[in-house]
Amino acid sequence: MKCGRLLNERGVEHFGEQMGVDTLRAAHTNLFPYIDMEGTRLTELSKRVGISKQAVGQLVDELEEMGVVERAPDPRDGRAKLIRFVREGGQPILMRGMAVLGELEAQMRDQIGAGQMTQLHRALLTIEAWLMQEPAHE
Repeated sequence: MKCGRLLNERGVEHFGEQMGVDTLRAAHTNLFPYIDMEGTRLTELSKRVGISKQAVGQLVDELEEMGVVERAPDPRDGRAKLIRFVREGGQPILMRGMAVLGELEAQMRDQIGAGQMTQLHRALLTIEAWLMQEPAHE
Protein backbone atom coordinates (compact mmCIF):
# COMPACT_ATOMS: atom_id res chain seq x y z
CA MET A 1 0.00 0.00 0.00
CA LYS A 2 2.67 2.49 1.00
CA CYS A 3 4.77 1.66 -2.07
CA GLY A 4 1.79 2.24 -4.34
CA ARG A 5 1.04 5.59 -2.72
CA LEU A 6 4.68 6.69 -2.90
CA LEU A 7 4.97 5.61 -6.55
CA ASN A 8 1.76 7.46 -7.38
CA GLU A 9 3.05 10.60 -5.66
CA ARG A 10 6.31 10.43 -7.61
CA GLY A 11 4.44 9.91 -10.88
CA VAL A 12 2.09 12.83 -10.21
CA GLU A 13 5.07 15.04 -9.34
CA HIS A 14 6.97 14.12 -12.52
CA PHE A 15 3.90 14.54 -14.73
CA GLY A 16 3.21 17.94 -13.15
CA GLU A 17 6.80 18.99 -13.79
CA GLN A 18 6.55 17.97 -17.45
CA MET A 19 3.27 19.86 -17.77
CA GLY A 20 4.75 22.91 -16.07
CA VAL A 21 2.18 22.88 -13.27
CA ASP A 22 2.78 22.49 -9.58
CA THR A 23 -0.86 22.15 -8.57
CA LEU A 24 -1.47 18.67 -10.00
CA ARG A 25 -2.68 16.24 -7.33
CA ALA A 26 -3.47 12.54 -7.18
CA ALA A 27 -7.17 13.44 -7.09
CA HIS A 28 -6.71 14.88 -10.59
CA THR A 29 -4.86 11.89 -12.00
CA ASN A 30 -7.40 9.50 -10.45
CA LEU A 31 -9.81 10.69 -13.16
CA PHE A 32 -7.49 9.75 -16.05
CA PRO A 33 -8.33 6.03 -16.36
CA TYR A 34 -12.04 6.89 -16.59
CA ILE A 35 -11.79 9.39 -19.45
CA ASP A 36 -12.30 7.73 -22.83
CA MET A 37 -9.95 8.80 -25.62
CA GLU A 38 -12.88 10.28 -27.58
CA GLY A 39 -14.17 11.97 -24.42
CA THR A 40 -16.60 11.25 -21.60
CA ARG A 41 -19.57 13.21 -20.34
CA LEU A 42 -19.25 14.66 -16.86
CA THR A 43 -22.21 12.66 -15.53
CA GLU A 44 -20.69 9.42 -16.82
CA LEU A 45 -17.30 10.35 -15.41
CA SER A 46 -18.93 10.95 -12.03
CA LYS A 47 -20.55 7.49 -12.12
CA ARG A 48 -17.32 5.77 -13.13
CA VAL A 49 -15.23 7.47 -10.45
CA GLY A 50 -17.93 7.11 -7.81
CA ILE A 51 -17.96 10.71 -6.61
CA SER A 52 -20.44 13.56 -7.01
CA LYS A 53 -20.83 15.52 -10.24
CA GLN A 54 -19.85 18.65 -8.32
CA ALA A 55 -16.57 17.10 -7.12
CA VAL A 56 -15.73 15.78 -10.59
CA GLY A 57 -16.70 19.14 -12.10
CA GLN A 58 -14.29 20.95 -9.79
CA LEU A 59 -11.44 18.57 -10.66
CA VAL A 60 -12.21 18.92 -14.38
CA ASP A 61 -12.25 22.73 -14.04
CA GLU A 62 -8.81 22.59 -12.44
CA LEU A 63 -7.44 20.18 -15.07
CA GLU A 64 -8.85 22.41 -17.78
CA GLU A 65 -7.05 25.42 -16.28
CA MET A 66 -3.81 23.37 -16.28
CA GLY A 67 -4.27 22.53 -19.97
CA VAL A 68 -4.64 18.79 -19.41
CA VAL A 69 -8.29 18.31 -20.45
CA GLU A 70 -10.80 20.28 -22.44
CA ARG A 71 -14.55 20.41 -22.83
CA ALA A 72 -15.68 19.71 -26.39
CA PRO A 73 -19.13 19.50 -27.96
CA ASP A 74 -20.58 15.99 -27.98
CA PRO A 75 -21.23 15.12 -31.65
CA ARG A 76 -24.21 12.97 -30.59
CA ASP A 77 -25.86 15.81 -28.63
CA GLY A 78 -24.94 19.44 -29.31
CA ARG A 79 -26.13 20.48 -25.85
CA ALA A 80 -23.75 18.11 -24.06
CA LYS A 81 -20.00 18.43 -23.54
CA LEU A 82 -17.33 15.74 -23.54
CA ILE A 83 -14.35 15.85 -21.23
CA ARG A 84 -11.30 14.77 -23.21
CA PHE A 85 -7.53 15.01 -23.04
CA VAL A 86 -5.96 17.98 -24.79
CA ARG A 87 -4.09 17.00 -27.93
CA GLU A 88 -0.57 18.22 -28.55
CA GLY A 89 0.69 17.54 -32.04
CA GLY A 90 -2.18 15.11 -32.59
CA GLN A 91 -1.32 13.01 -29.53
CA PRO A 92 -3.43 13.06 -26.37
CA ILE A 93 -1.56 14.60 -23.47
CA LEU A 94 -2.17 11.32 -21.68
CA MET A 95 0.70 9.88 -23.74
CA ARG A 96 3.04 12.18 -21.84
CA GLY A 97 1.77 10.64 -18.61
CA MET A 98 2.35 7.16 -19.99
CA ALA A 99 5.93 8.15 -20.81
CA VAL A 100 6.40 9.26 -17.18
CA LEU A 101 5.18 5.85 -16.01
CA GLY A 102 7.64 4.19 -18.38
CA GLU A 103 10.48 6.26 -16.94
CA LEU A 104 9.50 5.32 -13.39
CA GLU A 105 9.35 1.66 -14.35
CA ALA A 106 12.85 1.88 -15.87
CA GLN A 107 14.14 3.50 -12.67
CA MET A 108 12.59 0.71 -10.59
CA ARG A 109 14.16 -1.91 -12.89
CA ASP A 110 17.54 -0.22 -12.43
CA GLN A 111 17.03 -0.28 -8.66
CA ILE A 112 15.91 -3.90 -8.20
CA GLY A 113 17.21 -5.61 -11.34
CA ALA A 114 15.46 -7.05 -14.38
CA GLY A 115 14.79 -10.47 -12.77
CA GLN A 116 13.05 -9.06 -9.73
CA MET A 117 11.12 -6.63 -11.93
CA THR A 118 9.82 -9.56 -13.98
CA GLN A 119 8.82 -11.38 -10.77
CA LEU A 120 7.10 -8.22 -9.51
CA HIS A 121 5.09 -7.90 -12.74
CA ARG A 122 4.01 -11.55 -12.53
CA ALA A 123 3.01 -11.21 -8.87
CA LEU A 124 1.03 -8.03 -9.52
CA LEU A 125 -0.79 -9.60 -12.49
CA THR A 126 -1.69 -12.59 -10.31
CA ILE A 127 -3.00 -10.31 -7.57
CA GLU A 128 -4.95 -8.25 -10.11
CA ALA A 129 -6.59 -11.40 -11.54
CA TRP A 130 -7.51 -12.52 -8.04
CA LEU A 131 -8.98 -9.11 -7.17
CA MET A 132 -11.00 -9.01 -10.40
CA GLN A 133 -12.79 -12.24 -9.51
CA GLU A 134 -16.33 -11.97 -8.20
CA PRO A 135 -16.42 -12.20 -4.40
CA ALA A 136 -17.73 -15.50 -3.08
CA HIS A 137 -21.33 -15.27 -1.89
CA GLU A 138 -22.30 -17.46 0.99
